[in-house]
Amino acid sequence: MKKPSKQDVELRVSPQETRIGWIGTGVMGHSMCGHLMDAGYQATVFTRTQSKAKALLERGATWAASPREVAEASDVVFTIVGFPPDVRQVYFEQNGVLAGLNEGRVAIDLTTTSPSLAKEIADEAKKRGAFALDAPVSGGDVGAREAKLAIMVGGDIEAFERVRPLLGLMGVNIVHQGPAGAGQHTKMCNQIVVAGTMIGVCESLLYAVEAGLEPNLVLQSISKGAANCWTLENLAPRVLRGDFAPGFMIDHFVKDMKIALDEARNMGIDLPGLTLVESIYRKASELGHGTHGTHALYQALLDISRDPGC
Repeated sequence: MKKPSKQDVELRVSPQETRIGWIGTGVMGHSMCGHLMDAGYQATVFTRTQSKAKALLERGATWAASPREVAEASDVVFTIVGFPPDVRQVYFEQNGVLAGLNEGRVAIDLTTTSPSLAKEIADEAKKRGAFALDAPVSGGDVGAREAKLAIMVGGDIEAFERVRPLLGLMGVNIVHQGPAGAGQHTKMCNQIVVAGTMIGVCESLLYAVEAGLEPNLVLQSISKGAANCWTLENLAPRVLRGDFAPGFMIDHFVKDMKIALDEARNMGIDLPGLTLVESIYRKASELGHGTHGTHALYQALLDISRDPGC
């Protein structure tokens, strides 16, 4: 196994010298890649649906025909796709990232996926004299647009320090959590909190409506006390406006909760609260809300309360 040289790790990033690759230009990836381009970095992009990269291409990004071509053309490659099988395909297929990742280069997976897969990718990158970091993000579409994401990073510390300026163009809370997989484990901690918070917020709004209260006035009161949180401030107003467009889709959140529950079982611990919320979110998906934002849990709770047998 070839170990990356210290000289490779110490290479500094700059718009003049560092070529950026980006794979996945969905709701969040599009904005995040845009911030790097705004800072002067040249980007080579690939996404399964080329039309989703249209705006970036019109701004000067270069299109690649495969993840491998992105990696071959880049010093630092970012990936943000949907589900663990998508990550595995993007990295391990014949035309995947690892096939084109040159010595000393860095791949950064921003997708929320399993810690074991993150470790597998890092090990394969190391065999090629390269680096792979797992760096899942939190903050949704708003955080992506405003470059205010929280970024949780696992992997080689020196590689992390090398690319930290790039991550700083997309987020404001960037923490190296430990070895490969630690970023994903930290994201599971984040999602466990989000799951519990979201059901509390949505049930609170449902209660307010059914009690005949003016929900906006309720928010005015409870958002200034002990109940205040990001979800209450940012997503509760969307619920009240009937805006369930996805900053982060329910189906993706169900995926995250399943990963967390699987990891918990592997560690021999029980998470009954998360188990309950995950089951309600699965029901929300079955009711047709899977492509809506996570705050569409409110709609599912409303459906269930009106028809408990649904």
